[in-house]
Amino acid sequence: MAQTFSDIINVVKAVASDITPVEHHGDLTITVPKSQLLDVLHELKDNPQMSFSQLIDVTAIDWAKTPDRFEVVYFLYSLEHKTRVRIKVAVREDAPHVPTVVDVYEAANWYERETYDMYGIMFDGHPDLRRFYMPEDFMDDQGTQLYPLRKDFPLMGIPGSLPLPEKN
Repeated sequence: MAQTFSDIINVVKAVASDITPVEHHGDLTITVPKSQLLDVLHELKDNPQMSFSQLIDVTAIDWAKTPDRFEVVYFLYSLEHKTRVRIKVAVREDAPHVPTVVDVYEAANWYERETYDMYGIMFDGHPDLRRFYMPEDFMDDQGTQLYPLRKDFPLMGIPGSLPLPEKN
């Protein structure tokens, strides 16, 4: 039986009632409450009608607005049904924490580390949350951690950290 967006939405609604589904250009994105993220992902993976067995990626979006400055986005794929879905979770700037999904999708380990390193979003319960690309001491002059993909990161980098290209 072919899997429809309505089927996916109904399965997610059975686990998390406060969801926001959006279909755009043939792709389905569902925003779920952070508190129900793990339940939703477990259901999408373990429900035989869904079988979203593959985590393609985890990343974040910095909207540079408060209070929900960030969104963490999980890209899932069902090999059995050849269907994709994105699951989004809003994250507050003053509490940039999301539960780790490593227990649901083992592949999330490195994706979450990368997202932490680039955006500073903490994945609570992660088995080895540390910087992925940047050195552990990547900080400004005041000792504040820096995260390169945040909208407030200086476009030209950190003054004095690297030589800038000469102007022609």
